[in-house]
Amino acid sequence: MKIKAFSYLRVSGKGQIDGDGFPRQQDTINRYARAHHMEVVQEFRDKGVTGTKEALDRPGLTDLFVALKANGVRVVIVENATRVARDLMVSEIILSEFRKLNVKVISADGGVDLTLGNDDPTGKLVRQILAAVSEWEKSLIVQKLRASRLRMRRSGQRCEGRKSYGETPAERQVVEKMTGWRKEHKSFKEIAEALNTEGVPPRSGVAAKWHPTQVQRVLKRVKG
Repeated sequence: MKIKAFSYLRVSGKGQIDGDGFPRQQDTINRYARAHHMEVVQEFRDKGVTGTKEALDRPGLTDLFVALKANGVRVVIVENATRVARDLMVSEIILSEFRKLNVKVISADGGVDLTLGNDDPTGKLVRQILAAVSEWEKSLIVQKLRASRLRMRRSGQRCEGRKSYGETPAERQVVEKMTGWRKEHKSFKEIAEALNTEGVPPRSGVAAKWHPTQVQRVLKRVKG
């Protein structure tokens, strides 16, 4: 009889959503499951969510915890420790929540049980080393990107950051709606509440809500 398991996949960059991040993670997880007589009965994903965010800031991870509390599945498979978190403290916090539910989180690329308790010194050491290495690698990548941007600026090349809200056709429609409401003398708070009531999400995600300061910034940029 196969052991039922959930899988958790995460990519941190918006550009990775349609890349090979999810297929690669799926393949690694499925190969591990088949080799260890497990059946992945449900998959949970976080798209474009940084590994430094805790569980409550990740819709996919939140849904995973809800599902675990509602049924008898007690195994979660991830590609590797970085899919849980890249930040050491965040990783420890999330894994401690899995332990409270008596759920094992297994790293498919090495077969390591990331949730081994504090009474197992070796398991704790492995877990902390993996998280520390991931954190170090992330810092290294950030340094390289900053150095690259600096070289581009010094050579006179343009180095674009995140585009302002209103670049896509859908966002332009929202901006036009905001502008119309503003002409009707609605306050920034009233506009934010209207957008939230209509279910229009800001760029930060479906689960996020508009705030008056966000509305003000968007309209100020348009006006300017």
